[in-house]
Amino acid sequence: MSEWLGSVGAYGQVYLWIAIPATAILVILLIINFIGGDADADADLDGDIGFQFLTLKNMVGFFTIFGWTGLVCIENGLTNGVTILISLIAGLAMMFLLAAIYYGMSKATESGTLVMTNAIGNMGEAYLPIPPRRTGYGKVQIRVQGSLRELEAVTDSDEEIKTGALVTVEDLVNGEILLVKANK
Repeated sequence: MSEWLGSVGAYGQVYLWIAIPATAILVILLIINFIGGDADADADLDGDIGFQFLTLKNMVGFFTIFGWTGLVCIENGLTNGVTILISLIAGLAMMFLLAAIYYGMSKATESGTLVMTNAIGNMGEAYLPIPPRRTGYGKVQIRVQGSLRELEAVTDSDEEIKTGALVTVEDLVNGEILLVKANK
């Protein structure tokens, strides 16, 4: 090992001192992520992390790839300038790749919580008759947030909405009951 350290020289040892700690930190971050933690928790304050380039994970990824790429370049006899250039490009590419991966993962997740306001404007079908002038509750089958749901509904119409009639959600009553009108 000491022979190899001597063969890379002082310049290579700088890359080694960057690569080894960065790799150790990267392994720790990966373990934290696999057990359900979030090493960049501060990046998700508003619930939508978007595309973020400068995060802890991305910086650690940069230094890990930067260090190991530099060592490989030195081992292959490249000049210092070329080594720095290739290391920087590889590190930045890793940062971009990690940012893109985490951005894609953030867009692929759903909370699963039904937000009733998402039903407004949607069309559905009366599942159980809906009494006129909000005198009682009926039910509609309606697609909300990508899932077919069976929800309670009322109408301001003067006529009952029969089972099977197509309806459109106009508003919510008390934040949880659909106010619908029959489609004509």
